[in-house]
Amino acid sequence: MGEKGLVCVTGAAGFLASWLVKRLLLAGYRVRGTVRDPEDREKVGHLWELEGAAERLELVKADLMVEGSFDEAVRGCEGVFHTASPVVLVKSDPKAEILDPAISGTLNVLKSCKKNPTTRRVVLTSSTSAVRVRPQTELDPAEPLDETSWSSVDLCERLQIWYPLAKLLSEKAAWKFAEENELDLVTVLPSFIVGPSLPRRPCKTVSDVVGLLKGEADAFAWYGRMGYVHIDDVVSCHVLVYEADAAAGRYICNAAVLTNCQLAARLAQRYPWLPTPTRFENPLGVESPSYELDTSKLTSMGFKFRGIEEMFDDVIGSVEELSQRKNTSS
Repeated sequence: MGEKGLVCVTGAAGFLASWLVKRLLLAGYRVRGTVRDPEDREKVGHLWELEGAAERLELVKADLMVEGSFDEAVRGCEGVFHTASPVVLVKSDPKAEILDPAISGTLNVLKSCKKNPTTRRVVLTSSTSAVRVRPQTELDPAEPLDETSWSSVDLCERLQIWYPLAKLLSEKAAWKFAEENELDLVTVLPSFIVGPSLPRRPCKTVSDVVGLLKGEADAFAWYGRMGYVHIDDVVSCHVLVYEADAAAGRYICNAAVLTNCQLAARLAQRYPWLPTPTRFENPLGVESPSYELDTSKLTSMGFKFRGIEEMFDDVIGSVEELSQRKNTSS
């Protein structure tokens, strides 16, 4: 395997980014990852344990909220994978404190990419949240949502669901910047990502999945109906759209859309020994609209998705492996 070019991964210590760094290293790329503190071994130590890290990984400090902070990080890179999201402690105004950092953080990275003459393509991680939050009257399961669909700003604001709105507005801002500055941008829109965690501290997504398998329904009650996708498929999609010369625009990355009850039934059948919840109280008090997601743009490139069972098999396997390690070490 020959060595490939230099690429940058923002927020390299995160759940998705860590797996992306691993895949890129295994593929022979040189990887420059941005983190808030390269010396924090508790948060970045798992990256140095990856195969190829000693030879081809570099970690540098960068802050999404500081303009120009990514200039050095992307310098000389042929590709940039922007997966990072600002870590914001909401105090009084969730709308301003979540939306503004998401948009300005994305634009800060893209501005640095524009300054770098070697940038061939930028792959931005968005979310199906930027597609699926729409009034019931605009949704028809017989006509799945595709890459031309956008979530409703008004509905997000009315329901005060700031994460989808942040993803929506930051992706739109990215497309506007890319078009005005002739930057080659591709966006990946994963649904709810399921899979084992490389970071030692699991993120909320991983914690919610583990909690569900332990019988905790509160976190998932918010989701209602949700698309699910394996972490490995999301990583593969990022690499595919980066390497494929003809790739362009947005790519929905989703394996299956299920209601909470449908998901619980599948899990209960496969793992009858686990206390999977059977009831989910929706805190919004609004019935989750019925929708499907069209992934034909991705599957037309030969992409195949793993199923729900494999996603959760891998999570359970990793939890059991971690538990065995703790028992052995103690």
